[in-house]
Amino acid sequence: MTRTMQAAVVEQFGKPLALRELAIPTPGPGQILVKTEACGVCHTDLHAANGDWPVKPSLPFTPGHEGIGLVVALGAGVTAVKEGDRVGVPWLYSACGHCEYCLAAREPVCAEAQFGGYTKNGGFAEYIVADPNYVAHIPAGLAADAAAPLICAGITSYKGIKETQAKPGEWVVISGVGGLGHLGIQYAKAMGLHVCAVDVDDGKLAHAKRLGADATVNALHGDAVAEVVKATGGGAHGVLITAPSLAAFKQGVGMTRKFGTCVLVGLPPGEFPTPLFDVVANCITIRGSFVGNRRDMAEALAFAADGKVKADFELQPLSAINDVFKRLAHGQVPSRVVLDFSHR
Repeated sequence: MTRTMQAAVVEQFGKPLALRELAIPTPGPGQILVKTEACGVCHTDLHAANGDWPVKPSLPFTPGHEGIGLVVALGAGVTAVKEGDRVGVPWLYSACGHCEYCLAAREPVCAEAQFGGYTKNGGFAEYIVADPNYVAHIPAGLAADAAAPLICAGITSYKGIKETQAKPGEWVVISGVGGLGHLGIQYAKAMGLHVCAVDVDDGKLAHAKRLGADATVNALHGDAVAEVVKATGGGAHGVLITAPSLAAFKQGVGMTRKFGTCVLVGLPPGEFPTPLFDVVANCITIRGSFVGNRRDMAEALAFAADGKVKADFELQPLSAINDVFKRLAHGQVPSRVVLDFSHR
């Protein structure tokens, strides 16, 4: 008798996900099987399900790139993990390991990289096949549901802050206090930085204050750029834009101090409105940042294991995924939703 699992599957772009009973996969050579305990829901999952990006997933597929669970089976030749290990199956599912980017610890941009919940079936399922060389190793004492948002939202915001090259005692702007931004504030404070949080929602800005932000600015009220420049004494040394908003991108450059760095991780549709004169005259660096490498992952998780970073999340069952997607599309998810598999 074939053993089955429940999975939420994208069968048509832009349509509700289908809850299906599928055969539990068997790991092949060099693969592992992970029994899912929890999986975070990311805005990228919504983009994947809608087919929003130029390179689309192949239908049908299972989204989810914040899956956390226990290793329950090993394929031939696997030595990097053992049965019973708690691991995460992140966005960076695998890479070639030998190109110029992999050799420089820049594996997320490897031309042969595979992505969880996009080019490989992901964590909206009770079991996930994974590459043991690229899973996240979850520190002891860090629960599965608490770890889930960290292996995408956490590493992405942490890496973005590192890419600003801001030093302890300097200012960073975190633009967008959502799933990424609320973690970015905590990482920045743990790294010894002063934080100015920018959003259009007073409730989220109040949350930012509770998380340790030194200053807050509502981008809808008055001249947000001028307010940030005043609050930071001349502009931020680093700006991290997590908000999927072209207006936030344009404002972010204006909020950047001379010789500062504006890092882009949000992915709004459209063309980036770059104020070229300001960028050149103020010697501003604009840098894209795409998740992070395996070392960044270990560091991002270590902050949480030490109690310095904690994701805010709500738990929902897999059966609620279409409602979660609707809320996500309408900006009604304050921080993060984590799918809970513990009751199946």
